[in-house]
Amino acid sequence: MRDIAVFSGTAHPELAAEICTHLGVPLYPVRVSRFANDCLEVQLQANCRERDVFLIQPLVPPVQETLVELLLMIDAARGASAGRITVVLPHYAYARSDKKDAPRISIGGRLVADLLTSAGADRVLTMTLHAPQVHGFFSVPVDHLHALRELADHFRGQDLGNSVVVSPDLGYVKEAAAFARRLGTPVAAGTKQRLGDDRVRISAVIGEVRGRDVIVLDDEIVKGSTVVELMGHLREQDVRSIRLACTHGLFSGDALQRLSGQEEVLEIVCTDTVPIPPEKRVEKLKVLSVAPALAEAVRRIHNGESVSALFS
Repeated sequence: MRDIAVFSGTAHPELAAEICTHLGVPLYPVRVSRFANDCLEVQLQANCRERDVFLIQPLVPPVQETLVELLLMIDAARGASAGRITVVLPHYAYARSDKKDAPRISIGGRLVADLLTSAGADRVLTMTLHAPQVHGFFSVPVDHLHALRELADHFRGQDLGNSVVVSPDLGYVKEAAAFARRLGTPVAAGTKQRLGDDRVRISAVIGEVRGRDVIVLDDEIVKGSTVVELMGHLREQDVRSIRLACTHGLFSGDALQRLSGQEEVLEIVCTDTVPIPPEKRVEKLKVLSVAPALAEAVRRIHNGESVSALFS
């Protein structure tokens, strides 16, 4: 791993440090300061000249702050004559803004992709985008990882003889089916209609779930509205137990307390693509590390090896 320089913004330094531990390289410091007029300034405190620079920064709350910080990091690396700049974006928050579904609205997912590229990003490494088409918003190469292997490895240690994987909506059923194949279980899906940012309606569950142990799989859980709505239908089917799984555990507000308070929910499983503060963690929560997968992807990118081979 010669001629590599890894930096982290303030969004998730713990994940960045773990990635560097797996790579066996140092995590170089970044100085972030704020002027009197509230503007940010970023300084990369290690040599970048002609080096393969990786900038680790998920877009997490406060999203606008972490985004501007990332843009400034990219600009600083470009101004320091970096040989190549790869943005490691474990969570791309603006991926939810992926289509024009109302008059005169912005498509933030595409705009932010353009901003990252204009700032100087040569490549993007990300995980579990909210919608597949977001991949195409970038005009630079994108390596798109998923966490199905990590999640499946966790559930394989349990008795899955009576289990079924359930996707909350038809848009995520392809990933749910791939996850179910890894576990050797059937798959089902809810029919979801989004009425607002935190209002959804699920009219039915397609598939056999009655009397089964359910694993609900989604890309991310924010307020938990979709999961709560889905659990109402699962109760009507007299499911035996419910486990919740997602890649991005955002859990805004009291979402974790609300979900863990549901009697049927035995476990809530997510990865560490976004930080979850200790005060929010509940007994039923299990956080899996994606640092080994991201570190291996970084190593392959640096050495010019196939990243897609990770999933073959």
